[in-house]
Amino acid sequence: MRFNFDIPEPNTNETLTPPSKPPSQPPPPPPSRSPLSATPANDDVEWLPLQNHPVFSGATSSSNANTKRNLIAWDGASRLYYWDVNSQSLHRISLRFGEPDPGSVLAASPSKVLRADVELNFTVDRITINRNGSALLLEGSNGLRVMYLYGRSSSKDSAVICRTVSVGSELYFNTNNAIRTLKVSWHPYSDTHLGILSSDSVFRLYDLSSALEQPEQEYYLQPVGRGRSRNASSICPVDFCFGGDHLWDRFSVFVLFSDGAVYILCPVVPFGSVYKWESVLEIYSDAQTFGLKAGSSKAVSNANLAISWLEATFPELARQAAEGGNQPALKAHPYALFDASVSLQGPLHKVYHGNEEDSILKISECDGRAVGFLYKAVSKDSILITAWSSGQLQIDALADEIQPVWILGNQPRLSVDSHDRIIGVAMICETHTNDHSVLTLEQSTDHNIWLGHSPPLLRLGIVDLALPGKTETGSVISMFVDPLIPERIYSVHDGGVDSVVLHFLPFTNQKNGIEDDMRAPTVQSVLSTCQVESSGSPLCGFVALSDSFGCSWIVGITSGFECIVVGMESWNLLLPTANIDKGNNFESLEGDIKTGDSTIISKELLAGPKLVIVPPNSPNPVAADSIEGRSTLHQYFKLFHENYVEYAHKVYFELKHHGPQLKKIIDEQHARLREAQQKLSKVEGKQEQLEDRIDHAIQTHGLLEERLLKLRNLPGIHKKPLSKAEREFKMELDRFRGLELDALRTTIEAINGRITRISSSTQGKRPNQRRQLAGRRKGNTEDDEISHLKSAIEKLSIVNSENTKKVKLVDSALRNRESIS
Repeated sequence: MRFNFDIPEPNTNETLTPPSKPPSQPPPPPPSRSPLSATPANDDVEWLPLQNHPVFSGATSSSNANTKRNLIAWDGASRLYYWDVNSQSLHRISLRFGEPDPGSVLAASPSKVLRADVELNFTVDRITINRNGSALLLEGSNGLRVMYLYGRSSSKDSAVICRTVSVGSELYFNTNNAIRTLKVSWHPYSDTHLGILSSDSVFRLYDLSSALEQPEQEYYLQPVGRGRSRNASSICPVDFCFGGDHLWDRFSVFVLFSDGAVYILCPVVPFGSVYKWESVLEIYSDAQTFGLKAGSSKAVSNANLAISWLEATFPELARQAAEGGNQPALKAHPYALFDASVSLQGPLHKVYHGNEEDSILKISECDGRAVGFLYKAVSKDSILITAWSSGQLQIDALADEIQPVWILGNQPRLSVDSHDRIIGVAMICETHTNDHSVLTLEQSTDHNIWLGHSPPLLRLGIVDLALPGKTETGSVISMFVDPLIPERIYSVHDGGVDSVVLHFLPFTNQKNGIEDDMRAPTVQSVLSTCQVESSGSPLCGFVALSDSFGCSWIVGITSGFECIVVGMESWNLLLPTANIDKGNNFESLEGDIKTGDSTIISKELLAGPKLVIVPPNSPNPVAADSIEGRSTLHQYFKLFHENYVEYAHKVYFELKHHGPQLKKIIDEQHARLREAQQKLSKVEGKQEQLEDRIDHAIQTHGLLEERLLKLRNLPGIHKKPLSKAEREFKMELDRFRGLELDALRTTIEAINGRITRISSSTQGKRPNQRRQLAGRRKGNTEDDEISHLKSAIEKLSIVNSENTKKVKLVDSALRNRESIS
């Protein structure tokens, strides 16, 4: 299959240029058609296997291998992007699939080089491309830039100079601020919106077409209610994912915290994003059909809020639904409820499948802390996968549908322009108290429609990756979805790449009326890199490719910047295994053997000729030439012919008929004999090596015994084992050191960052004043705000001092424990 290499490059700079804050440089002109900006002609292009492309070389090594790095990205069609850390440039490589070999991936050489129009003062660790392939995100620990891929030509080094802008530099990368970015991701339904989760427990949406420094939407996450006990790990976010194309999931944001708890924000919609008409109409009809006709007043109220939100966000929805129109897509308009904020639904509780004795949650919980998160929609199922620092993957499915939930009385802060149009939203998202904890699967899906309950989680399994060389900080695990098979997930870790295939999905299996038994996920090692690097992550790039013929590949970049391409099996991967009855199988096998023996030699031949019954002789002798003698001799000949001659004919006929079959059996036996002789010869050839290995093992065993005898004489061996209370205390200290201590430090950094921001904002005048809506009370004076801020700072300082005391207490306890041991 051949992809067109000379693709016209559209001009997207006009739609992506922020009008409110122009960039430091003028916008680039439309792409020219000069040879520098266009793809080289077909005569000048050489098609090579992707792994042999000259861009990838092993001359250098990665200097930052302990972080989650991904220096390659795929636009989903025919272009692969690779970031060169040495030259600080981006390579655009055109790909061909299936030519000339159906399982091959060819790349065009030379590649097109793209450079930023500004100097990058940070190291790029991760690149991701947006939905339409027009912009690329350059992410690092000290910077965040967006490069627009269709720029202007430059005669210098025959490269394309692309406009590159900074996002959130004043908030996240200020020298006086301790706020760190935890996860940055493109929104799946917008080409210009970025979602950023930061260490101060705030989720922000940035619109690159309107403002680069001011977020469009801010959600302050409060996972624990007021007055309730909390630990440090329960208030520290780790990762987030946008929902997929399924009901209210497309308007949801899933947030993972350090203790493994998952929360949901719904609805969250970027201003100006586009959604399918059928998708929005489906949830609109569902709210009118089931929500407004529910027996509970609470359910009716929640459904009314959802319907009003849909009609205001998509103004054409109600009119088109009433008129029976069918337009392809709907555009989201800026809207937020004036007297309600979005609820932080969760933490998502567990649900049992059937009886509690037969629960699939009998598997022990994961150890360590949560380090990664992935959402995947498979048909009607919403799959959530959590990666833990201990090298385990926790796979859950939502046992119920997501529904939007607001908290009334919690007013958001709105920013409007001169025409009273909303340009920014900020709200505090608190948890909604649920009146049920752990239910069965049947109880969770009955009588809970539109009541505001968070959907429960159905455990599908826990996968232990058995990673080698686990460090104190835990393993670095990244997860990717397969572009062809939604049930397959790739996990990239210190040991290489594993393929995890889900065989049981609750709603997908019930769709066809199939009640399959739950099958555990299948884990298969795709790429092992244990011997490539002694420490750190050996892969600094990973992407999964696919073509229209059903072939898929995975592409990895090693720490030495070498390319690895592995073809993946796509067909017959999800076929169910046949149930075999061992008893019936053995009986049928014995019958086949007997039948085979009987066809080779019949029972009549094995029994031999029939017994000849000789008639009794007369007492008087009979002459041979007499009539009586001839009659007796004729009778003897007849008996001999019926028994022996006919038996001989049967033997001759069956031997002649079964001769080819017997010859085939003999040939097979000879072939097996020759194979056995070859194996014996190989074993004899390896016998000396085996004897040497056995002698070496015996010597090693003797050395180990000597070392063991020496170790037994050490004074530490005579120490008494820890008691039960001491072991429990040690486990508690280990958990506090591995999970709570890092969370406490992160919380302290976030609190210090907020204090710095609040103190700096009170000293000077804000650059962008937010206007209050009409009808809202404006009685809050500046003195009241300063007093409230001072009290908040005092409370935060008290909490900070208490956390510092706890950290010192834990450190002293650990030092005492280490000195004792």
